Amino acid sequence: MSPFNSVNDMILEQLAAVVSPDNLSTTQADRQLHAQDMSNHPAHLSEVVVWPTTARQVADVLRIANEQRVPVTAWGAGSSLEGNPIPLFGGIVLSTERMIDIVEVRPEDFQITVQPGIGYKDLNEKLVRYGLFFPPDPGANAAIGGMLGNNAAGSRTVKYGATKDNVLAMEVALTDGQLIRVGSHAIKQSAGYDLLHLFIGSEGTLGIITEATLQLTPVPTVMTSVFAAFPSVESAVAAVVEVRSSGLDVAALEFMDEKMADLISREGGADWGDQPALLMEVHAAHEETAALDMALIREICEELGALQFDATTDPAKRKIMWQARHHVFETQVRAFPGQRWQVLDIAVPISAFPALVSHASQTLQVYDMFGLMIGHAGDGNLHVSMPYKDEGTWQRALKINDSIVYKAIELGGTSTGEHGVGIGKAKFMAPEHGAALEVMRSLKQTLDPNGILNPGKIFPTGT
Repeated sequence: MSPFNSVNDMILEQLAAVVSPDNLSTTQADRQLHAQDMSNHPAHLSEVVVWPTTARQVADVLRIANEQRVPVTAWGAGSSLEGNPIPLFGGIVLSTERMIDIVEVRPEDFQITVQPGIGYKDLNEKLVRYGLFFPPDPGANAAIGGMLGNNAAGSRTVKYGATKDNVLAMEVALTDGQLIRVGSHAIKQSAGYDLLHLFIGSEGTLGIITEATLQLTPVPTVMTSVFAAFPSVESAVAAVVEVRSSGLDVAALEFMDEKMADLISREGGADWGDQPALLMEVHAAHEETAALDMALIREICEELGALQFDATTDPAKRKIMWQARHHVFETQVRAFPGQRWQVLDIAVPISAFPALVSHASQTLQVYDMFGLMIGHAGDGNLHVSMPYKDEGTWQRALKINDSIVYKAIELGGTSTGEHGVGIGKAKFMAPEHGAALEVMRSLKQTLDPNGILNPGKIFPTGT
């Protein structure tokens, strides 16, 4: 029996009064479009989709839902990979897709304030005129609100940090209808509890972000992309550790095994052969600095037996390289029609990355399972993707998933580096956090006493 109430005609009237009838839908088509993200978790239909356009509307929707005990699940772009925005208990999907305004640009402070629905790629296109950009790079055109809710990261994390490291302030709607502001326009703030980072990564379970002030970075003068192929996974991974240990300030440092390199070469528009490889990018303010960095990277790679080393500053060539990397998931889906995917997202300290890759490779062999490995190796983040088409293969994939996640935790890492907890990682929260999980529960109870915000996520409870 559900602990929540259904959306009835009275509630629909109240919601329509807040967002207007044009920003509300109960049609099967709209509900279906907001029933499943890009993960392999089953779809769940909400009872209604609402599209608020202001922060006040978001807060009023939450107030109504809280009073009527109706669950609310926030929706950004639906590009997540752990079922984070799937409305497990039905109720209301609150989509920020129509909240795409830029509220204020402060180029002299390297800041911009935006509504949560704007895509980060769209945002960066608008920032070109200022010579600035928002560094987190999850690949898909994720909504800023979703990136904040998930603490998304991506390929540039090694230099610029994750989303949490590039936000200064937010406005958040609470279940009682309050709108609060957390953080500050100042770079430094030590006044009181850090509520800003409490909401970041909370996946819409504590409140819904309605506005965010982001920290921007000047576009680098020189950007050099590098592709290096190696004779073995071991030598490629060793190069990752050496490059990071050298003190080089690389902006991106990506690892792929031979299967992934071969797949991208055949299906993804790049010519990377079929050897384990690294994809790197170096950002510099001066050509002399970039040249020195490149010389050291080349030296490290060649000492570790690199079979191929290509570096380019040509924007068109760089774009092709990174498009191939960012479209990996779509490439996998296209190359294995009719199959679904179990995608792992684990992260460990950089010194433990070789042990993690080795364990993942051995586990795939033990279970005789085909898998592809790629990851943001510069910050110890690894993704293992396994296609499956029947129940038996899926069960093997789940066992492999568990083995690799527990190994990551054993190595001092985490069950999820950037995809968030959502549905699939909830069972690992207790092993990873121990008694701290109960502190999280108490925070959830304080801010969402009726449990209406994105129920069934983060905490290991039944759905």
